[in-house]
Amino acid sequence: MATEYPDDNLATGNETILLVDDEQVIIDVARDMLEMLGYQVIVAQDGQLAIDIYTQQKDEIALVILDMVMPGLSGADVFQALKAINPKVKVILASGYIMSRQIAAVMAQGCRAFMSKPYRLEDLAEKIREIIDKA
Repeated sequence: MATEYPDDNLATGNETILLVDDEQVIIDVARDMLEMLGYQVIVAQDGQLAIDIYTQQKDEIALVILDMVMPGLSGADVFQALKAINPKVKVILASGYIMSRQIAAVMAQGCRAFMSKPYRLEDLAEKIREIIDKA
């Protein structure tokens, strides 16, 4: 089978995205999708590592895709820490769960978008450009 490449209608980019998720299969699939769309990907498998990476590389990271449910620090905790580092941080909150009160609370605190997992390539491509391109 031939390797699939993004079709010409997909929104692509070359920015750096911090992908935060504790599940290796999600990381592998999402990283492949993001790289196929042209993005540089930095991976953090837990909330504290995500905060450490963002602290060091916030000027290079255009967007954070953040899992809501992780052991240790939750997505909500990580979001608060990222906002403390950069009040204008651009975050897409991700969860395999249906929109819950906790997710709604993070959205109300300024998170830019929510996506349910598993991601569809077209939806991911569109949502990333929508968030990165907003001032």
